[in-house]
Amino acid sequence: MRTKAIIFLLLSVFLLTASVYAQVDDPVNVDTAIVRVNIGVVDQRGRPITSLARPNFTVFEDGVKQEISHFELASAPFSVVMMLDMSGSTKSFRQNIALSAARFLDALAPEDRVAVIEFYDKVNLLNDFTSDRRVIAHSIQVANGAGETNLFKGLELALDKLGKEGNRRKAIVVLTDGVDTNAKNGDRDLLSKLNEQDIPTAIRADQNKELNRILDRADRLGVTIYPLALPTGDPAKLADPTPLQVAMWTAARSRLQLIADRTGGTLNSIRRLDEMGKLYAVIAADLRTLYTLEYQPINVTRDGKWRAIKVEVTDPSLIARSRQGYFAR
Repeated sequence: MRTKAIIFLLLSVFLLTASVYAQVDDPVNVDTAIVRVNIGVVDQRGRPITSLARPNFTVFEDGVKQEISHFELASAPFSVVMMLDMSGSTKSFRQNIALSAARFLDALAPEDRVAVIEFYDKVNLLNDFTSDRRVIAHSIQVANGAGETNLFKGLELALDKLGKEGNRRKAIVVLTDGVDTNAKNGDRDLLSKLNEQDIPTAIRADQNKELNRILDRADRLGVTIYPLALPTGDPAKLADPTPLQVAMWTAARSRLQLIADRTGGTLNSIRRLDEMGKLYAVIAADLRTLYTLEYQPINVTRDGKWRAIKVEVTDPSLIARSRQGYFAR
C-alpha cells in the first residue's frame, strides 16, 4: 500500500507540473489580456517624428480612452523575422534577393535581433534570432528552394518564433508574390464552379480561415508585418489574361494588403527588381521610427467582435499610423 501511495503521489506531482508548463507555454493565455500597438508618427510632409514621449500619446478602443500600461521609445530594439520566398517563381532573380536583403540588415540597429525563414514546398528556419550579422547574411546567401509557395505556413512559423521573444518589439518582413498555394487552390476550386461574369467579385479575400488565424495571432503578439510584393505572376503582363487569372491574382494581392492593414505595416509593391533593395531599406527605416505602447482593454469581453483602435498625439499637426484594431477572440 505504501508503494502504491508513493507512486500515486509522484504521478500527481508530474501531472500538476505538466499542467503548469502547458499554461506557461500557451501564447494565447499569456497575451490575450494585453493589447500591444506599434505606432509611426510623421509630420505634414511625411517626415518621421522620433522625439515624442509617453505623455504625447492617447489610445482609444471603440472610442473609449484606455490607460497606457507600457511605452517604448522609437529607439527600442526589435525582433524581426525575414521571410524569403524561394518558390519556383523567384528562381531567376535569387541574387537580387540576396543583395537587397543585405541592405535591410545594414539599415537595422545593432541591438535588433533577426531570424531568417525560407519558404517554398517546405518551410525552413535558416537561423534563429541573433544580432550576429554574419550569421544572418550567410542565411540569406544560402536560401534556396523550388516548387510551391507555403506563405501562410511560413507566417505561422514566424509567429511561433516571435511568440518566444518575450516583451521585445516584433515585426515580420516577408518577400513574396503573395500567392499562397493552398489559398490559390481553394480560389480555383471556387471559381471553377461559377459563370464567367460572376468570377471577378466571387473571392472574399478576408474569408480565408488560415489567414484569419494568422492575423488573430499577430494581433495578440503585437506583430507588425511588412509585405514586399514581387511582380512575378501579374496577369497584366499577359497578352490576354483570363478572368480567372485576374481574380486569383487580385485576391492574393488583397490578402497581402489585409495583412499590412491589420498589423499596422505597409504593403510595398516591387515594380522593377532594381527597386527591391531601396524598399527593403525603407522598411528598415520605418521600423526605426516606431513607438510601442500597451494597454489592458477596459472591455474584456471575448465576443469575437471588432475592436477599433485609434492613437492620437498631443500635437494635432502630426499624423499617427497604427493597426486599425483587432477581433476580440
